[in-house]
Amino acid sequence: MKRTFYTEAAYAIGLAALALGTALMERADFGMSMVVAPAYLIYLKVSGYISWFTFGMAEYCFQALVIAMLALILRRFRRRYLFSFITAFIYGNLLDLMMVAVAMLPWDGPISRVACYCIGLAVCALGVALLFNTYIPPEAYELFVKELSDAYGWDISRTKTVYDCCSCLIAIAMSFIFIGFGRFEGVKLGTVICALVNGWTIGQFSRLLTARFCFRDALGLRKSLG
Repeated sequence: MKRTFYTEAAYAIGLAALALGTALMERADFGMSMVVAPAYLIYLKVSGYISWFTFGMAEYCFQALVIAMLALILRRFRRRYLFSFITAFIYGNLLDLMMVAVAMLPWDGPISRVACYCIGLAVCALGVALLFNTYIPPEAYELFVKELSDAYGWDISRTKTVYDCCSCLIAIAMSFIFIGFGRFEGVKLGTVICALVNGWTIGQFSRLLTARFCFRDALGLRKSLG
Protein backbone atom coordinates (compact mmCIF):
# COMPACT_ATOMS: atom_id res chain seq x y z
CA MET A 1 0.00 0.00 0.00
CA LYS A 2 1.08 3.55 -0.72
CA ARG A 3 1.90 5.82 2.18
CA THR A 4 0.12 9.16 2.59
CA PHE A 5 2.16 12.25 1.75
CA TYR A 6 0.34 15.48 2.56
CA THR A 7 0.47 18.07 -0.19
CA GLU A 8 1.25 20.86 2.27
CA ALA A 9 4.32 18.91 3.43
CA ALA A 10 5.30 18.38 -0.21
CA TYR A 11 5.14 22.16 -0.68
CA ALA A 12 7.36 22.89 2.34
CA ILE A 13 9.90 20.16 1.61
CA GLY A 14 9.89 21.00 -2.10
CA LEU A 15 10.70 24.67 -1.48
CA ALA A 16 13.46 23.78 0.98
CA ALA A 17 14.92 21.30 -1.52
CA LEU A 18 14.87 23.90 -4.30
CA ALA A 19 16.65 26.41 -2.08
CA LEU A 20 19.29 23.89 -0.99
CA GLY A 21 19.86 22.62 -4.52
CA THR A 22 20.23 26.14 -5.91
CA ALA A 23 22.69 27.07 -3.15
CA LEU A 24 24.78 23.95 -3.90
CA MET A 25 24.85 24.73 -7.62
CA GLU A 26 25.91 28.30 -6.87
CA ARG A 27 28.74 26.98 -4.68
CA ALA A 28 29.88 24.65 -7.48
CA ASP A 29 30.14 27.64 -9.86
CA PHE A 30 29.55 25.55 -12.99
CA GLY A 31 26.52 27.61 -14.01
CA MET A 32 22.97 27.98 -12.71
CA SER A 33 19.83 26.59 -14.31
CA MET A 34 18.44 28.63 -17.19
CA VAL A 35 15.43 29.71 -15.14
CA VAL A 36 17.47 30.99 -12.19
CA ALA A 37 20.31 32.57 -14.20
CA PRO A 38 18.69 36.02 -14.81
CA ALA A 39 17.97 36.54 -11.09
CA TYR A 40 21.48 35.33 -10.23
CA LEU A 41 23.00 37.90 -12.59
CA ILE A 42 20.91 40.65 -11.01
CA TYR A 43 22.21 39.53 -7.62
CA LEU A 44 25.85 39.61 -8.79
CA LYS A 45 25.49 43.08 -10.28
CA VAL A 46 23.41 44.80 -7.60
CA SER A 47 25.30 43.28 -4.67
CA GLY A 48 28.43 44.99 -6.00
CA TYR A 49 26.79 48.32 -5.14
CA ILE A 50 24.44 47.30 -2.31
CA SER A 51 26.22 44.89 0.02
CA TRP A 52 23.05 43.67 1.76
CA PHE A 53 21.31 42.71 -1.48
CA THR A 54 21.11 38.91 -1.52
CA PHE A 55 20.46 36.18 -4.06
CA GLY A 56 17.12 35.50 -2.37
CA MET A 57 16.10 39.15 -2.72
CA ALA A 58 17.01 39.07 -6.40
CA GLU A 59 14.88 35.96 -6.81
CA TYR A 60 11.64 37.34 -5.40
CA CYS A 61 12.15 40.76 -7.01
CA PHE A 62 12.65 39.16 -10.42
CA GLN A 63 9.72 36.82 -9.88
CA ALA A 64 7.53 39.82 -9.03
CA LEU A 65 8.47 41.19 -12.46
CA VAL A 66 7.56 37.87 -14.10
CA ILE A 67 4.16 37.90 -12.38
CA ALA A 68 3.57 41.50 -13.48
CA MET A 69 4.43 40.54 -17.08
CA LEU A 70 2.02 37.61 -16.88
CA ALA A 71 -0.79 39.87 -15.65
CA LEU A 72 -0.10 42.36 -18.46
CA ILE A 73 -0.02 39.67 -21.15
CA LEU A 74 -3.26 38.05 -19.98
CA ARG A 75 -4.82 41.39 -18.88
CA ARG A 76 -5.98 39.97 -15.57
CA PHE A 77 -4.74 39.48 -12.03
CA ARG A 78 -5.86 36.43 -10.14
CA ARG A 79 -5.57 35.66 -6.45
CA ARG A 80 -3.12 32.83 -7.07
CA TYR A 81 -0.68 35.32 -8.61
CA LEU A 82 -0.35 36.96 -5.19
CA PHE A 83 0.14 33.59 -3.51
CA SER A 84 2.77 32.76 -6.13
CA PHE A 85 4.73 35.83 -5.02
CA ILE A 86 4.38 34.71 -1.40
CA THR A 87 5.89 31.38 -2.46
CA ALA A 88 8.73 33.27 -4.16
CA PHE A 89 9.30 35.35 -1.02
CA ILE A 90 9.47 32.25 1.19
CA TYR A 91 11.79 30.56 -1.29
CA GLY A 92 14.04 33.63 -1.46
CA ASN A 93 14.50 33.71 2.30
CA LEU A 94 15.14 29.96 2.42
CA LEU A 95 17.71 30.40 -0.35
CA ASP A 96 19.59 33.01 1.66
CA LEU A 97 19.70 30.67 4.67
CA MET A 98 20.91 27.78 2.52
CA MET A 99 23.58 30.00 0.94
CA VAL A 100 24.97 30.73 4.40
CA ALA A 101 24.88 27.05 5.39
CA VAL A 102 26.46 25.80 2.16
CA ALA A 103 29.23 28.43 2.40
CA MET A 104 30.38 26.67 5.59
CA LEU A 105 31.05 23.40 3.78
CA PRO A 106 34.79 22.72 3.30
CA TRP A 107 34.31 21.86 -0.38
CA ASP A 108 36.75 23.80 -2.54
CA GLY A 109 38.53 21.32 -4.80
CA PRO A 110 37.37 20.32 -8.32
CA ILE A 111 35.97 16.97 -7.18
CA SER A 112 34.02 18.67 -4.39
CA ARG A 113 32.64 21.21 -6.85
CA VAL A 114 31.45 18.43 -9.17
CA ALA A 115 29.82 16.70 -6.20
CA CYS A 116 28.17 19.98 -5.20
CA TYR A 117 26.79 20.46 -8.69
CA CYS A 118 25.47 16.91 -9.09
CA ILE A 119 23.84 16.86 -5.65
CA GLY A 120 22.39 20.33 -6.23
CA LEU A 121 20.92 19.33 -9.59
CA ALA A 122 19.32 16.20 -8.11
CA VAL A 123 17.94 18.02 -5.06
CA CYS A 124 16.45 20.77 -7.26
CA ALA A 125 14.76 18.12 -9.43
CA LEU A 126 13.33 16.44 -6.33
CA GLY A 127 12.02 19.81 -5.14
CA VAL A 128 10.23 20.46 -8.44
CA ALA A 129 8.77 16.93 -8.44
CA LEU A 130 7.37 17.52 -4.95
CA LEU A 131 5.88 20.88 -5.93
CA PHE A 132 4.10 19.19 -8.84
CA ASN A 133 2.06 17.33 -6.22
CA THR A 134 0.75 20.33 -4.28
CA TYR A 135 -2.14 22.70 -4.92
CA ILE A 136 -0.36 25.73 -3.43
CA PRO A 137 0.62 28.20 -6.20
CA PRO A 138 4.21 27.57 -7.33
CA GLU A 139 6.96 30.09 -8.02
CA ALA A 140 6.41 32.63 -10.77
CA TYR A 141 8.45 30.66 -13.32
CA GLU A 142 6.18 27.62 -13.25
CA LEU A 143 3.06 29.78 -12.88
CA PHE A 144 3.96 31.80 -15.99
CA VAL A 145 4.26 28.66 -18.12
CA LYS A 146 1.08 27.05 -16.79
CA GLU A 147 -1.07 30.18 -17.10
CA LEU A 148 0.02 30.90 -20.67
CA SER A 149 -0.43 27.31 -21.80
CA ASP A 150 -3.90 27.20 -20.23
CA ALA A 151 -4.97 30.58 -21.61
CA TYR A 152 -3.92 29.94 -25.22
CA GLY A 153 -4.25 26.15 -25.36
CA TRP A 154 -0.52 25.64 -25.89
CA ASP A 155 1.27 22.42 -25.11
CA ILE A 156 2.77 22.92 -21.65
CA SER A 157 6.00 21.05 -22.47
CA ARG A 158 6.66 23.20 -25.53
CA THR A 159 5.73 26.34 -23.63
CA LYS A 160 8.20 25.35 -20.90
CA THR A 161 10.92 24.76 -23.49
CA VAL A 162 10.34 28.17 -25.08
CA TYR A 163 10.37 29.84 -21.67
CA ASP A 164 13.63 28.13 -20.72
CA CYS A 165 15.24 29.18 -24.01
CA CYS A 166 14.08 32.78 -23.50
CA SER A 167 15.51 32.75 -19.96
CA CYS A 168 18.81 31.49 -21.30
CA LEU A 169 18.94 34.20 -23.99
CA ILE A 170 18.09 36.87 -21.43
CA ALA A 171 20.86 35.64 -19.15
CA ILE A 172 23.39 35.65 -22.01
CA ALA A 173 22.37 39.18 -22.96
CA MET A 174 22.66 40.29 -19.34
CA SER A 175 26.18 38.83 -19.13
CA PHE A 176 27.17 41.08 -22.05
CA ILE A 177 25.26 44.13 -20.80
CA PHE A 178 26.60 44.00 -17.26
CA ILE A 179 30.04 45.37 -18.07
CA GLY A 180 32.62 44.34 -15.51
CA PHE A 181 32.09 40.57 -15.41
CA GLY A 182 34.70 40.02 -18.12
CA ARG A 183 33.30 36.51 -18.70
CA PHE A 184 30.03 34.64 -18.73
CA GLU A 185 28.39 34.41 -15.33
CA GLY A 186 25.40 32.25 -14.46
CA VAL A 187 25.34 30.62 -17.92
CA LYS A 188 28.12 28.03 -18.18
CA LEU A 189 28.63 24.36 -19.02
CA GLY A 190 26.53 23.38 -16.01
CA THR A 191 23.61 25.34 -17.46
CA VAL A 192 23.75 23.27 -20.66
CA ILE A 193 23.97 20.01 -18.72
CA CYS A 194 21.03 21.09 -16.58
CA ALA A 195 18.97 21.86 -19.68
CA LEU A 196 19.69 18.40 -21.09
CA VAL A 197 19.03 16.26 -18.01
CA ASN A 198 16.77 18.30 -15.74
CA GLY A 199 13.48 17.31 -17.35
CA TRP A 200 14.41 13.62 -17.31
CA THR A 201 15.57 13.82 -13.67
CA ILE A 202 12.36 15.52 -12.57
CA GLY A 203 10.38 12.82 -14.38
CA GLN A 204 12.26 10.04 -12.59
CA PHE A 205 11.61 11.59 -9.19
CA SER A 206 7.94 12.19 -10.07
CA ARG A 207 7.44 8.55 -11.02
CA LEU A 208 9.21 7.40 -7.85
CA LEU A 209 7.06 9.63 -5.65
CA THR A 210 3.73 8.69 -7.25
CA ALA A 211 4.64 5.00 -7.10
CA ARG A 212 5.31 5.09 -3.35
CA PHE A 213 3.02 7.82 -2.05
CA CYS A 214 -0.58 8.94 -2.24
CA PHE A 215 -0.73 12.73 -2.08
CA ARG A 216 -3.64 14.11 -0.03
CA ASP A 217 -4.58 17.49 1.43
CA ALA A 218 -4.28 17.93 5.19
CA LEU A 219 -5.93 21.36 5.15
CA GLY A 220 -9.03 22.55 3.34
CA LEU A 221 -7.31 25.38 1.51
CA ARG A 222 -7.35 24.12 -2.07
CA LYS A 223 -10.37 26.17 -3.21
CA SER A 224 -9.25 29.37 -1.49
CA LEU A 225 -5.84 29.24 -3.16
CA GLY A 226 -7.11 28.25 -6.58
